[in-house]
Amino acid sequence: MKGQQLQEAARGVMEGARPREAPPHPAVSAAAERLAALLADVAQLDEVPLDSNFFDDLGADSLVMAHFCARVRNRPDLPPVSMRDVYRHPTAGSLAVALLDSTPPSPESEVPGPPALHRGQAEAPATAPPTGRPHRVLCGALQLLAFFGYAFLLAAVAAQGYEWISAYTHPLDAYLRSVVFGAALLLVLCALPVIAKWLLFGRFTPRRFRVWSLTYFRFWLVKTLIRSSPLVLFAGSPLYPLFLRALGARIGRGVTILSRSAPVCTDLLTVGDGTLVRKDTLMSCYRAADGVVETGPVTLGRGAVVGEVTVLDIGTRLGDASRLGHASSLHTGQEVPDGEHWQGSPAQPADSDFQEVEPARCGTARRAVHGTLLVFTVLLVYLPLAVGCLDVLLSRMLEGSAVVKGGVTVLYADLLVVTAVVFFGGLIAALLVLATVPRLLGLLVRPGRTYPLFGFHYSVHRTIVLMTNRKSLTRLFGDSSCIVHYLRWIGYRLTPVEQTGSNFGTAVKHESPYLSRVGTGTMVADGLSLMNAEYSSTSFRLSPTVIGAHNFLGNRIAYPAGGRTGDNCLLATKVAVPVSGPLRHDVGLLGSPCFEIPRSVARDSTFDELKDGNVLRPRLAAKNRHNAVTMACHLLTGWLYFFCVTLLFAFAASRYPAWGTVALALANAALLPFTFLYYVLLERVVIAAQPPEPLFCSIYDRRFWRRERYWKVPSETYLHILDGTPFKTVVWRLLGVRIGARVFDDGCHMTERPMVAIGDDCTLNSGSVLQCHSQEDGTFKSDRSALGAGCTVGVGALVHYGVTVGDGAVLGADAFLMKGETVPGNARWAGNPARPLDESGGAR
Repeated sequence: MKGQQLQEAARGVMEGARPREAPPHPAVSAAAERLAALLADVAQLDEVPLDSNFFDDLGADSLVMAHFCARVRNRPDLPPVSMRDVYRHPTAGSLAVALLDSTPPSPESEVPGPPALHRGQAEAPATAPPTGRPHRVLCGALQLLAFFGYAFLLAAVAAQGYEWISAYTHPLDAYLRSVVFGAALLLVLCALPVIAKWLLFGRFTPRRFRVWSLTYFRFWLVKTLIRSSPLVLFAGSPLYPLFLRALGARIGRGVTILSRSAPVCTDLLTVGDGTLVRKDTLMSCYRAADGVVETGPVTLGRGAVVGEVTVLDIGTRLGDASRLGHASSLHTGQEVPDGEHWQGSPAQPADSDFQEVEPARCGTARRAVHGTLLVFTVLLVYLPLAVGCLDVLLSRMLEGSAVVKGGVTVLYADLLVVTAVVFFGGLIAALLVLATVPRLLGLLVRPGRTYPLFGFHYSVHRTIVLMTNRKSLTRLFGDSSCIVHYLRWIGYRLTPVEQTGSNFGTAVKHESPYLSRVGTGTMVADGLSLMNAEYSSTSFRLSPTVIGAHNFLGNRIAYPAGGRTGDNCLLATKVAVPVSGPLRHDVGLLGSPCFEIPRSVARDSTFDELKDGNVLRPRLAAKNRHNAVTMACHLLTGWLYFFCVTLLFAFAASRYPAWGTVALALANAALLPFTFLYYVLLERVVIAAQPPEPLFCSIYDRRFWRRERYWKVPSETYLHILDGTPFKTVVWRLLGVRIGARVFDDGCHMTERPMVAIGDDCTLNSGSVLQCHSQEDGTFKSDRSALGAGCTVGVGALVHYGVTVGDGAVLGADAFLMKGETVPGNARWAGNPARPLDESGGAR
């Protein structure tokens, strides 16, 4: 049947009248009636008219429609349907036409399957057998030995350096010794991953190997050393491409890489001359699937530009002078032709050009001078301060305290005072510095003017970025009324403010706080990145980033300068904000590339009466009091951890004359298990009164305030130290995750650990997230999620709440699996929002 005939037939179905020339086709009428009956059953409605809008007329929401899609996919007499289909065709009649239309999908909408094996690549079975316990035990033991060896190496180097520096004769001698020792230490730490990579693994080639094998152990060790190298902190400078070249990457001239997510299989990375890679880009040149690590090439042509918050899977390529927009991804087998602009997840040709920054003179000499000055700054300023002054003064003070009259009692008292002054005094000093120094520096860089990279203005800009993006402070003040005052303190323009107590989450970052403007009444969930700077491989330009009034922004959104959204918009989680076309207002946007959805639904207005001033004021005051206690707990537990760690090393220093380097090595080795024990116990205490559970409530409900305390007080960053080791699943169990055997976790993040269930033999890739909650305006929603046995969650993928994933299912890279979805067993889903793929790999 032709698509035009189906459309004519459906018009008659939706209008309740017969077409002039032919009656409605029986297939369309039958499908529309079945869809309407299913929706009535799911939404518990008496009747669903064929021309009624699912959202505006029937009051359905995305959770209800996700359950509806799952029911449709279980019906053999109906074609499969995705959330994208529901939003684009929001009536039973129009949806029937879309599902029965036989027009094949356009090539750009298809998701390619796995690439062919390269020459020399080892073949692996489609389903790798589970790795046995002896392999995991041996791999874990080797990883533990590697950790202890690294701890002993650091202790030996620190002890020798301390003894040499402490033998100074005058202050200038101490400074010079600190410079020499700091330079030697930096050289060792930078050279270690390069040497280890070439000795342990040689040259990376496209291949597959099982996790927990000896090959995997060598791979893990190289990966850990690369990503812990100090040179990763130099991303955005000319030193970073040199580091990647030393690791075997083929990096052309004039390349600028701003992302700190270092590639691991560097021999498989090729970057052409003049290419730009913006921050938060994942291009590791490997992935894990079904218990197997696969390595593959990533190729960026000459003059290519990779946008922010993007994922480049293995076997992908950007052609010369091509562009990949922000919040996009390339899946295995995808290639962007030369000169084309693509966007989306998976990427497809874009209908508009990206904003370009005119080039500037930035040759090899300029890059060399900038890199040299950066090295000298580190060696002559930062390292002497960190390695020399702190090592000598603090170590001498601690050793002196350990032997004075009173012994241990005096040591404890001195440490309590010293750590309290350093911790809380450092917080006050940081706030004072952030309010003054970056503002003065900001006067030197004018918005709208193009500057060359790696010059004076670029150094000033990068200093502002590093100083004002303090994760510890946004975590402290986020999810409370204080976050508004903090952001205004560092330069955000938020006036006038409608205080809600949750205007921003705990993760907000920017390129320039002074060009960040957020309208009245706008709320941001978490993970917002304001893209105030536009780059080329040779230049940059600052531009205002303006978010309209009365918006709501979901999680993990990169908002570009010139984003085409106005007032009263809902920007869903992981949405690709449009940069062209009409100014959107009074709508919602979902997906990448984005499409329009309803701004709000009836379910989200359940607690609208709480927005009234007379009702809001006492509830906001109560929330502020609860959040103040939460912030105090966060600070106190952070200081207590700092005190305990200081006490540990003070005790080791006091035993140094008798035990030597062994004392410091034991302290280094004990630090990691103590950290795990401390934060696991802390998290257990926080949730003892009320463990995380399914919720549907207002943000002014005490249960939501307790959830905010659960997010803020315990730390989570320590967990990433265990990425790729069998020990991480042990810690997950201690934190309440119902996790099965032989699970491989390469860097997953879980927001509500006790609400997650993970089956045996699952694979969780780097950058993946299991998030069991959502917030829209003043309404908080949370539910459990479950992954069946043998599932794979791709690199950078996000799984929302209330989700069930069947055994053996695969979720592609950068996918966004929406709330309430049900993924059948052994299915392959990909995209943002995620949708099922057919046998050929195309989206259905």
